[in-house]
Amino acid sequence: MQVKPLGDRILVKLIEEHERTQGGIYIPDTAKDKPQTGEVVAVGDGEEVKVKVGQKVLFAKFAGTEVKLGSEDHLLLSMDDVLAVVED
Repeated sequence: MQVKPLGDRILVKLIEEHERTQGGIYIPDTAKDKPQTGEVVAVGDGEEVKVKVGQKVLFAKFAGTEVKLGSEDHLLLSMDDVLAVVED
């Protein structure tokens, strides 16, 4: 299934980060915060869209609408919720 965001919205694939403490203990998924970084999968055709497919973005903690495509979690975000582009 393909999703094409409308207007100034983007579709982001969430990037899960494996977290562990300094002592080497892994933190279970139920105790973790929701990830705040993702990779742009699709972009809308609005004039306010300033990111490209493949870029990594940092977004607000409780932003967007969660969407499950296949077995992967995605987030549908407005450009207002995008805080920064992450550059390697």
